[in-house]
Amino acid sequence: MSDTPRETPHYIGHRQRLKDRLADNPRGLADYEILELLLALTLPRRDTKPMAKALIERFGSLKESILAEPDQLDGIKGLGPAVQAQWMLLQELHARLGEANARRGQTVSDPDTLARAAMARLGHKDIEEFWAVFLDTKNRVISWERMSKGTTNATAIFPREIAAAALRLSATNIILVHNHPGGGSDPSAEDILLTAKVAEACASLDIAVRDHIIVTDHDYYSFNEFGRL
Repeated sequence: MSDTPRETPHYIGHRQRLKDRLADNPRGLADYEILELLLALTLPRRDTKPMAKALIERFGSLKESILAEPDQLDGIKGLGPAVQAQWMLLQELHARLGEANARRGQTVSDPDTLARAAMARLGHKDIEEFWAVFLDTKNRVISWERMSKGTTNATAIFPREIAAAALRLSATNIILVHNHPGGGSDPSAEDILLTAKVAEACASLDIAVRDHIIVTDHDYYSFNEFGRL
């Protein structure tokens, strides 16, 4: 049996130097170096530099890399289920930080607060999701509920389901929220018609639809702000 000491992998010293630079000047790290250290938390015995560079090359930026759907990581060598789970956790953290001012019990009085929360959770997604924010008489958040999950450009919504959820939650006000994957935030004809149908279904139960907010990853449209509600 050989007594020759095992050679230390080359990336160990490199990673320590990155950590030293992080402690000294975090802004001095390149985007791929941030990803290197992030991946190393899950893959401590792997050289994560090639993976980090591959992420930037494929998705174009640090932000887009972090917000990539976990199953999109499959094509990059070394990024298996453990990293996909890490990405889901990171994205949930991102969403919850964005929702900090619009969580249960918080009073919301302007569309920007809800829009920022919705952008954090939905803006980057490549399929359309439709949510409803249920509020009490003082515009305090009771719950965010996902009502439907669709395709890249459509989702099926049934006004009666939203009205039923409002009754179940004892909500008196509703704000509708959905995302436009890869497009602008302006409402489509279908969005306008759907909003009217939901408002009509809820009005018969003395429940008010206060707004419908459409989000992308960088912008939003408020029906209320544009006088459509």
